[in-house]
Amino acid sequence: MKRSLSVALVVLVNLVGMAMINPVIAQQSAPTSEKAKQIEALVNKAAALIESKGQAAFLDFRKKDTEWFSGDTYLFVYDLKSNVLFNAAFPAREGTNTTGQKDAHGKLFHHEFIQMAESKGAGWVNYMFPKPGQTEPSQKWAYVKAVKVDGIPSLVASGFYPE
Repeated sequence: MKRSLSVALVVLVNLVGMAMINPVIAQQSAPTSEKAKQIEALVNKAAALIESKGQAAFLDFRKKDTEWFSGDTYLFVYDLKSNVLFNAAFPAREGTNTTGQKDAHGKLFHHEFIQMAESKGAGWVNYMFPKPGQTEPSQKWAYVKAVKVDGIPSLVASGFYPE
């Protein structure tokens, strides 16, 4: 009994220590907010459109000041090999491969997007990423959903920057 309590205490101390070093680690689920609900609904709607139109849906997603791309809300699509198929806010990333890229805290967030899509089908991933037009990273939450783009297993996502 004493040994299992000691082990539990060591694990707890390590988790608390990690959370203090990196507060992003401390929170494992997306904040409950209206913005989170909107992002989830947006991604689910985009996934349905991709399933029916394939890459042709990307033309709609790229238009600014629409439900798909407004302010710092935008969609991005990867295949499950880390190839960027679409990114409304950062079109220069399209056609690139994100394997091994880390955020400012060393997190392999692209890999986590893929893991989420493959293992759970959909869910939230947090990471550090610059807002459109900025270079300094900010905390961001992305809702990721598995989808097939013209038959290719992929994911669609969007996120938000909590204030």
